[in-house]
Amino acid sequence: MLQRRPHIAPSAAQSELATALAALRTEIDAPAGFPPEALAEAASATAPTPDLDLRDIPFATLDPAGSMDLDQAFQIERNGSGYTVRYAIADVPSFVAPGGALDEAARARGETLYAADGTIPLHPPVLSEDHASLLPDQDRPALVWTFALDTAGSVIDTRLERALIRSRAKLDYVTTQADLDAGRDTPAALLPEVGRLRLAQEAQRGGASLNLPDDEVVRRDDGTYAIERRTPLPIEDWNAQLSLMTGMAAAQLMLQAKVGILRTMPQPDDAAFETFRRQTAALGVAWTTGRYGDYLRGLDREDPRTLPILEAASALFRGAGYVAFDGEVPAETTQAAIAAPYAHATAPLRRLVDRWSLAISLAVSRGEEIPAWVHDSLAQVPDLMRASAQRSSTLNSRTLDLVEAALLAPHVGEPFDAVVIRRNGARGTVQIADPPVTASLGLPDSAAAGATIRVILNAVDVAKGQVSFAVA
Repeated sequence: MLQRRPHIAPSAAQSELATALAALRTEIDAPAGFPPEALAEAASATAPTPDLDLRDIPFATLDPAGSMDLDQAFQIERNGSGYTVRYAIADVPSFVAPGGALDEAARARGETLYAADGTIPLHPPVLSEDHASLLPDQDRPALVWTFALDTAGSVIDTRLERALIRSRAKLDYVTTQADLDAGRDTPAALLPEVGRLRLAQEAQRGGASLNLPDDEVVRRDDGTYAIERRTPLPIEDWNAQLSLMTGMAAAQLMLQAKVGILRTMPQPDDAAFETFRRQTAALGVAWTTGRYGDYLRGLDREDPRTLPILEAASALFRGAGYVAFDGEVPAETTQAAIAAPYAHATAPLRRLVDRWSLAISLAVSRGEEIPAWVHDSLAQVPDLMRASAQRSSTLNSRTLDLVEAALLAPHVGEPFDAVVIRRNGARGTVQIADPPVTASLGLPDSAAAGATIRVILNAVDVAKGQVSFAVA
């Protein structure tokens, strides 16, 4: 049995890592700051007072601990044998003037980037973490979706209104999950019920979720960096169902108006399904019949073969993108993993496209004309989001490479136990459990996906984020 290694790099490697992370911002052309005009607009921006006052509704937010850019607040209550779900979204369209300096800066960014050495926000913090954020005990304008659900969790009525709200509680995932598990009172008391019902609705539609464990880079209070591997908590899945329900409602409104922007993903083709079937058979957990979403939901998360299966399944979740339309509904409208038309409409503080989705949805729900700025700029949004997604993907993968190298720097020449999670010819990808590192290397013929092997760390280059392993 190998000794458990610390997941924090020594000081020399940490210093080299800090330099590399700073250089990474330049490498991905990350924005360094906001223009003075955009900062001035954000500081002075005020939303008009909404006609509807919902401050008596006890909304609560639910986010990772420490979050300040709070896009959503929820409230759930029983309604006969069903439920009423209210989902309030930060009213960013009211704060950002189309065509202004703030709008221009946000379009250049596309989304908030979460770098290891600090956040690169979509909007200035005075807006995203203060004036527009749904912070507790503050009056805030919001776009409030109200859903009537039947006893099975199906949506039977929806409305969208601009309202003034006041959140009562700032919840985080870990603490709220612990409260629910212990039976303690919490504003999220009904979230498990509604979340499970919505997950059942997803299964009936033929939807599928991947839910791979996350390798997260964290910056500790002393300035050092580490990697934490975590599997999403049940409460995160339940909370995500509220966002998915809202995104599907927004998509329907936009399809109704024949104006909008959808998040689409094609159904995997027969070749992808056949490859996945072969991979699951090779791992001894064959998918033979039924929908692939049901198969993934039924996997034993404690089985060591599950991680390689989920990695193989990631090939079924490719091709997601944005489709904008104005006047004619596109031929492809479905997000295959959700098994329904879907739009991003719940995170406008952190994602650019949501501002368009919300502005269109509100106009359609009110029976009003869609704003001219939406028509004028809608076709540009997919390219803006594609560019920001590429930047975010590069940032995340390169950050993980750099931190992994720093963690491994003192262990050159040492052995590690690893699980083969993917194989492509003579090479493959292995997952080391301690520290949580993924690496690529040449494999012997006997090392199939799912096998546990011993590897040796040959070399590390922290500045480049490169590590070299070989089978022991």
